[in-house]
Amino acid sequence: MSRVYFSIIFFLLVLVGQGAAQGTKADYQQAAGLRGKIANKLYDVPSQIKWDKDGRHFWYEKNTAEGREFVLVDAEARVKTTFFDLKALTSALSSALGRTIDERAISTDRVSLLGKDSIALEYDGYRWTWNRTSNTLGKKESINRERRGGYWGQRFDDSKGEPIESPDKTQIAYVKNSNIYIAKKGDPSSEQQVTFDGSPGEYYAAHLHWSADGKKIAGSRVRKAEVRQLTLLESSPSDQLQPKLQTRDYPKPGDALSQYYPVIYNLDTRKLLTCDASLIENQFSVGRIDWREDSRAITFEYNKRGHQQYAVVELDANVGGTRYLINEVNKTFIDYSGKRFRKDVGDGKEIIWASERDGWNHLYLYDGKSGAVKNQITKGPWVVRKVVHVDETNRRIIFEGSGKIKGQDPYFIQYYSVDFDGKNLIELTRENANHTAYFNEGLDYFVDVFSRVDQVPVTVLRDRSGKVVTELEKGNAEELLQAGWKAPEVFTAKARDGQTDIWGIIIRPTNFDPQKRYPVIEYIYAGPHSSFVPKTFIPNPSGMQELAELGFIVVQIDGMGTSNRSKAFHDVCWKNLKDAGFPDRILWMKSAAQKYPYMDLEHVGIYGTSAGGQSSTAAVLFHPEFYKVAVSSCGCHDNRMDKIWWNEQWMGWPVGPEYAACSNIENAEKLQGKLLLIVGELDDNVDPSSTYQLTNALIKAGKDHELILVPGMGHSSGGEYGEKKRRDFFVRHLLGVDPPAWDVR
Repeated sequence: MSRVYFSIIFFLLVLVGQGAAQGTKADYQQAAGLRGKIANKLYDVPSQIKWDKDGRHFWYEKNTAEGREFVLVDAEARVKTTFFDLKALTSALSSALGRTIDERAISTDRVSLLGKDSIALEYDGYRWTWNRTSNTLGKKESINRERRGGYWGQRFDDSKGEPIESPDKTQIAYVKNSNIYIAKKGDPSSEQQVTFDGSPGEYYAAHLHWSADGKKIAGSRVRKAEVRQLTLLESSPSDQLQPKLQTRDYPKPGDALSQYYPVIYNLDTRKLLTCDASLIENQFSVGRIDWREDSRAITFEYNKRGHQQYAVVELDANVGGTRYLINEVNKTFIDYSGKRFRKDVGDGKEIIWASERDGWNHLYLYDGKSGAVKNQITKGPWVVRKVVHVDETNRRIIFEGSGKIKGQDPYFIQYYSVDFDGKNLIELTRENANHTAYFNEGLDYFVDVFSRVDQVPVTVLRDRSGKVVTELEKGNAEELLQAGWKAPEVFTAKARDGQTDIWGIIIRPTNFDPQKRYPVIEYIYAGPHSSFVPKTFIPNPSGMQELAELGFIVVQIDGMGTSNRSKAFHDVCWKNLKDAGFPDRILWMKSAAQKYPYMDLEHVGIYGTSAGGQSSTAAVLFHPEFYKVAVSSCGCHDNRMDKIWWNEQWMGWPVGPEYAACSNIENAEKLQGKLLLIVGELDDNVDPSSTYQLTNALIKAGKDHELILVPGMGHSSGGEYGEKKRRDFFVRHLLGVDPPAWDVR
């Protein structure tokens, strides 16, 4: 009896030990099954919301327990009906094509409303019609959707191009032998050379612009700079045994840039008018050349190298004078890539312009003739996020803003309208949630979908004043909850200044036990171009819930240096990308652990991709007392190695000592924790040599680390293989557990 008794006790102790463990085979199975367990369990949330041209009807798709449904709404009558029967449509398509069509193959972004009873859709290379009442199918015509290939950063040869027709189609302008020519259309013998100083090194660009009166031509003289080439080795091509070399256009910080000098040729006076080069010296870019409607002048935008000056410039087409209409300057940086907005009103009599000059991103109204500010349109300790529409007739603006309503998450997008003079600011939305609006053509109505990470989406129809005229849908998450899913917790703590709120989320495993201790893993992306903590309802944001299932608390935080708050909040990143908001992030986690003692801050990990790859490595280099384990994918480990526009935007120009100070490579000897690097050999977003140089520096410094190079992969977190390695790395080094073998999970 005693032997049986002790055997039972031992068995029970083993079971208890397994139940208390983390990083076990059962946890891996739970993580692997989570996605399928919660997929398509959120119902009655509209997607692909589209208005028809008359602005009376709109339609959307939604997921239900029975499958996909399509809803048509008459906005004026407030009536919902079935848009079309998906089963009947796919059955008719299957019969027409002679093969079975899966319902999932119908892409709703290729569906449009033709009239009261008909819809049009694109499928299998044809445009089809479907009668909603008779359920009959018709095939109209074949379609050819050309896809532009090529690399995202590819530079095109603008010294060559097709002739440009004059507005009355009687003349053409073109570039030949690096100079501008004009001719009567169809009459080569009428050719006239307009410029004579072009050469292969200083040519006239083929992007020419006729004035509306057909009497003037605008273009640019270009001082050419060579473009750096990124070389990639494809080790394992699918079509041959031997490796291949690939190249990409890839300017890097500090590289020389082509310089553009706008010109106007006046056909009547036969004079070439040139801009004042001193006003547009040391360009990062000159672009957006536009004629005034009355042909009096052109305007263009000038972004000075270093991004501390951004101007709207006018070149007079009659006398050739050059002047700034708007000249935006800043001591740190102008966020031209994220906050630029300009709208010319009344053929340039006025200009609506976005600026952070008072410390917050707001709109200003300029006098287009004098260049003076007539008035500030929006004002206060909040930000304009996006201009939706400018109504010139009624002198009113609809825009997205955030941070205006006290007590709400300052990142929540709300919608507003305001007059050009800054008066009559109206809240079109107000609910304590993140809003996405879909306006009809006449702006009489808009569909508003609003939610939070911990609140299911609600969809309503509003009129132009923001009044709810009908509720359309309320999300149903019952099956998600029944599957064991739990919403992330929104948590706030004070920043390094002791005043500013830092916002983030906490994700716990679905089998969370407050009696256990949980290592903490931060998912980081601290790119200054935006903010990144999810604000809308997403059951498994960025796969963080799956990682939590292994026995971790997973967090995501927007620290100082990211965007969509005040200018001072954003400026922390300037020439200081290694900061990445870490002082705020660490304080945030310490504050959370004070409230939740089960958060084990003795074992903190961090991971990220791209800019997040740079930051996650920086965590274990510059803050090893807090971060112990990092997994970094495709990181920009030295900003001198990465693409020019992103890095000069935040790190400045000329390339100074700040670049080395922020470099993970230059600081490799500081590594104290555990580090796993993952990189795709064909990454043409961030030069993979950045990762190779980091591992080289770590080897020279005698620092233990791991490197995974994924053949054939581009800019990525590592794919399925990388995800497995990442999870195992955290389990091994944060939980102190040997992960189960891959073939038994």
